Amino acid sequence: MSCKNAQEFLEIKQVTATEVVDARKTRIDADQAWSMLKTARSISAAKGKKILRFEQISLEKDAILQQVMGPSGNLRAPTYRRGDDYMVGFNPELYADWLK
Repeated sequence: MSCKNAQEFLEIKQVTATEVVDARKTRIDADQAWSMLKTARSISAAKGKKILRFEQISLEKDAILQQVMGPSGNLRAPTYRRGDDYMVGFNPELYADWLK
């Protein structure tokens, strides 16, 4: 699944992002990613059909970074933030649940 699938899903649901960062141009390494994510209330990470949810953020740093960082060492795309909640990766069921 890709950012394109996520964009198409959100367009169908008529949801728009207030800020968009092109992951091909702006790289976010593990330290930068953790700076963003460490204050989150929850983080959902999707890889294919597998979805992991983290709610004890400060206690799960290594597990979170393992799930949200890509093989190139950058934050996986797509990554969305709504309030204090983050969603990394694309899974249609996760997105539908998130939009409720």
